[in-house]
Order: sequence, then C-alpha cells, then structure tokens
Amino acid sequence: MAKERYHHGDLRGALLDAAETLVRERGADGWSLREASARVGVSPSAAYHHFGSRDALASALSEVVLARLGNRLRETMDATPEQGPERLAACGRAYVTWAVEDPAVARLVFRGGATTAQSAISPHPHDVLTTELDRLTDAGHLPAEARPGAEFVVWAAIHGLAVLLIDGLVHIDDRQGIECQTERLVFATFNGLARETVSEPDRPMPTTTHTQRLTQTPAPGPAPHTPSP
Repeated sequence: MAKERYHHGDLRGALLDAAETLVRERGADGWSLREASARVGVSPSAAYHHFGSRDALASALSEVVLARLGNRLRETMDATPEQGPERLAACGRAYVTWAVEDPAVARLVFRGGATTAQSAISPHPHDVLTTELDRLTDAGHLPAEARPGAEFVVWAAIHGLAVLLIDGLVHIDDRQGIECQTERLVFATFNGLARETVSEPDRPMPTTTHTQRLTQTPAPGPAPHTPSP
C-alpha cells in the first residue's frame, strides 16, 4: 500500500502508511524514520521534506488515526436509533473495540504528546462525544447542570476500560463480552451524571490539547493600511 501510494505521487501518505505498519509490527517506539523511508523505497532525505523527525511522523500519524476514529464513532452512532443514551453506548463500544482490535496504534495515540494544540483533526473523537452529550441535554435526557465537563467523565470511563484491556489488566473472552461490559459501563456512568441536578460552579474543568486549540483566539492581524489622501 505504501509503495503504491508513493508511485501515485503521494509520498507523504506512503510514509504514513509505512509508519502505521511499523507501529503494528514493533510498537510505538520500535521504528525509525529511516525504516519508514526504506519501506517506501526512498532515501531518508526525501522523507525529511515531509517530516523533520520520527516524532513528527508519529504525530502526523496520530492525527490521521484520530480522525479515522472520529469517523468510526460518528458512523456507529448514526446507525443507532436515537433513544436516550443508546447512541452514547454505541460510541463507547466503538471506542473500546477499536483499541482492542488495533492495540499498538491505539497506544501510539493514547500517549502524551501524540498530538499538539496545533493538530487539526476532523472529526475529532472529542467533538463527536460532545455533540452527542449536547444532543442528550437538549432532548432532556441529561440535566443541563450535569453537562459541563461530562465528556471528560464519559471519556475517562471508556478510555480506562480500553487501556485495562489492551494492557492485559482486565480479560474479557470475546468481542461480545467486551461490548456488553462497555455498554454497562457507559449506562452506569450516564446514570450517575443524570442524577446531577444541582450545578457546581467551582468544579474544575479539565482540558486537553484539542480543547486548548478550540479555545485559542487567533492573534489580531495588522490594521489595514489606509492610503494617505
């Protein structure tokens, strides 16, 4: 796939493909930019035109994978009837099964620094989750008082299960069992949130590199030049 993309003129995409293959074979750190270049059939100097380092390539791959995951979550939820938190449970199942199916790549994007506040990812899994929680709030399934920061509560639950599974700290025999456990976890988490009917203004609001990017205000540009009369 990587060499095919390169022969079609997409060297950047071919390097991303090669890096993803190497991650699956050797883990998040067991490969180099030179090896990715060799997989594609180009010199390291050619790869440096697109990525200045292995870390830059890994970060770009993380952005691609997260956007792919965002699409997977959204498509899974769109295929689920809109009845209370069922779509939220579908989101959780899709997230956890993705991690279990592709653990090496999941570990790559789970690590700190995989993406930065400048990473443009669309659709970002965080945005997919927040959109669904907003929908549940608008529909009256989630109290408005519980909505601030609820995405971090839900994400912590499903992400925690995903990490426990791929690190071998929790064992569930098959995909059906994983999905059942994930669904139970999501409903339990959502039911807990649904009981929060009093707002807590002093509750700390977590942030991520993605939410930091969303809150960044573009620096004002120079004032337009007005010609002298």
